Amino acid sequence: MLAQGLRPDSVTFIGVLSACSRAGLVERGYRYFESMSRDHGILPIHDHYTCMIDLLSRAGRIKEAQDFIHKMPFPPDAVGWATLLSSCRVHSNLEVGKWAAESLLDLEPTNPAGYILLSSIYAAKGKWNTVAQLRRGMREKGLRKDPGCSWIKFKNKLYIFSADDFSSPYYDQIYAELEKLNEKMIQMGYVPDASSVLHDVEELEKIKMLGHHSERLAIAFGLIFIPRHCPIRIVKNLRVCRDCHNATKYISKITQREILVRDAVRFHLFKDGACSCGDFW
Repeated sequence: MLAQGLRPDSVTFIGVLSACSRAGLVERGYRYFESMSRDHGILPIHDHYTCMIDLLSRAGRIKEAQDFIHKMPFPPDAVGWATLLSSCRVHSNLEVGKWAAESLLDLEPTNPAGYILLSSIYAAKGKWNTVAQLRRGMREKGLRKDPGCSWIKFKNKLYIFSADDFSSPYYDQIYAELEKLNEKMIQMGYVPDASSVLHDVEELEKIKMLGHHSERLAIAFGLIFIPRHCPIRIVKNLRVCRDCHNATKYISKITQREILVRDAVRFHLFKDGACSCGDFW
């Protein structure tokens, strides 16, 4: 745009900063943010500050994101706090996560995201009593978490799966396919990441639950029914967990299939054991 004499506007920089965040380009994002007012006379608004919070916290620079918030000319909006809280969950930062959750709930006391994300951080730390208190608080306020589900289209029909779903008429084939894949994945070095399971159960039960997440059921369905020359396209309503992301890389390698997953955060193209997101999402 600059080379062709086009003047970037506020929306331009939202796109640029978001791209830097998705790619992990922290220093470049800083430079673009600082150039807004210095070089282009554009005053940053909430959206730009939220992009910067996302940029820093997504890269694991949680303390730096906290310092950035303290220097902002106004407090973050609900999206900004939820962004920080989500990254605190990914990077297991309980201290800053509590601060972000309290700030989010002050703004939106009926938003279940604050309770859900904070309880996820406590669960990863094994603080199950606190998790129970948070979940009880949600129930008392009449709040509920949207259940995770994944869907795939085949012959103009939509097939929807939830975790541990046995409602499909093809469930026996699907679970048999997952069992075969799991054996091959383990042989290739796959190690389940049970931290993604936020329930107070034994380790073996957690590993079993991981293997039946909705996106894996949808992928297994796709492997069975979608022709080999076609990519497998999955949509999930929530963020793909770290373990399923890792498992899907193995599955793409084993089966030599392209698997496209659209989760709540971004597109993931899995091919030959790698993901287009570079494990940064």
